[in-house]
Amino acid sequence: MNIRVVRGNPTPEELAAALAVVRARAAAASSSPSGAVREPDAWADPSRVAQSRLPAPGPKAWTRTYWPG
Repeated sequence: MNIRVVRGNPTPEELAAALAVVRARAAAASSSPSGAVREPDAWADPSRVAQSRLPAPGPKAWTRTYWPG
């Protein structure tokens, strides 16, 4: 692994800290299975928005757009 500083003048302590982070990330990436598919979080699923009926349009409909009722 070659790391080159292209800008700035880091101290040896700063270089050691940066290298520790890079090595930790590389170790974490190599320990996980390469073919593993991660399940998306439930809150990020767009289909959860359509699980309930949308509020009927009309006066004050904007008050019912966020909280299911």
